[in-house]
Amino acid sequence: MDVELPGRLGRTGTIRTPHGDIQTPAFIAVGTQATVKAVLPETMKEIGAQAVLANAYHLYLQPGADVVDEAGGLGAFMNWPGPTFTDSGGFQVMSLGVGFKKVLAMDTSRVQADDIIAEGKSRLAHVDDDGVTFRSHLNGSSHRFTPEVSIGIQHQLGADIIFAFDELTTLVNTRGYQERSVQRTHDWAVRCLAEHRRLSRVRSHTPPQALFGVVQGAQYEDLRRQAARGLTQIVDEEGRGFDGYGIGGALEKQNLATIVGWVSSELPDDKPRHLLGISEPDDLFAAIEAGADTFDCVSPSRVARNAAVYSADGRFNITGSRYRRDFTPIDAECDCYTCTHYTRAYLHHLFKAKEMLSATLCTIHNERFVIRLVDDIRVAIREGRFDELREHVLGRYYAKA
Repeated sequence: MDVELPGRLGRTGTIRTPHGDIQTPAFIAVGTQATVKAVLPETMKEIGAQAVLANAYHLYLQPGADVVDEAGGLGAFMNWPGPTFTDSGGFQVMSLGVGFKKVLAMDTSRVQADDIIAEGKSRLAHVDDDGVTFRSHLNGSSHRFTPEVSIGIQHQLGADIIFAFDELTTLVNTRGYQERSVQRTHDWAVRCLAEHRRLSRVRSHTPPQALFGVVQGAQYEDLRRQAARGLTQIVDEEGRGFDGYGIGGALEKQNLATIVGWVSSELPDDKPRHLLGISEPDDLFAAIEAGADTFDCVSPSRVARNAAVYSADGRFNITGSRYRRDFTPIDAECDCYTCTHYTRAYLHHLFKAKEMLSATLCTIHNERFVIRLVDDIRVAIREGRFDELREHVLGRYYAKA
């Protein structure tokens, strides 16, 4: 920890890894399959990404964790020189396993139930207290993840920061199921830490990896606090616990800061906190103020491939007819390669012509926009200008909302 926000849980700090330091708060770019889609790893470094996060589920299925291990680990495999993260694969096992693909059902208007399946889909994942049995979304082949299997895969992938295997629930699961799931995730965390220590001894020839426990509990304060406290009490035979903590699971946007605050207040001050899955400007300010140090999200790259781009004055779709003859950059205040060299009119043309370069240029811009915003927030905390920056940035970004 470096500088704290007065009277709040936000702070700046440094996470040290074998492949370099991460200055926090930091946005961790998502490279699901060992690539940020459409963008070179070298380019991600140039736009200021401090670390990238890949997905254990996807890399396990293709090309296989053993292939990545043989290549020298995730960073060497994808030619990324900096720190790397891998998530446990739990989210993908469950979301793809019930047919929701990118997200789990979070429609709180639905009647509470525990067997959530997307309309027209069949269940491909089945949870029990030992782990999850699931079918590949690629070819239907059968697989099983347990805490030990997930940790083993992540050790082979070789990321600097890895996550304990957890069960992801939805907001429409019943209170009783949430309670059972929090206990199950706790029990899995115990097994993850034990397997992590065992493999760290077996694979002592590889760089050390940091293991983060994951806090679940949906939107229930008592469950979130219980889960966080429980993780801090898990230690190995030498009295060592988790190296950091992830904040995961179901939450509604309007409750994000509150939930992060509950969890952060229960976790130790000297260990990092990673919030899984946010990138919108208002969410970033809220999460950082409530104590999150790092966060990842696929949204900047995903929406870029669908022609949505960020600017200081809000997000817009570059395929709109008004941009056909607009020879200005996406954002005149942005220092990214795209804004320095290309116009809205050209990007509009690329999308209309269905050229692959459209995704590359817009992803470069969106990733840089979010990375630069978080960098600015970090500097503002250090200089005592956090509230001023938040008012200025959000006032402009959401002015037309």
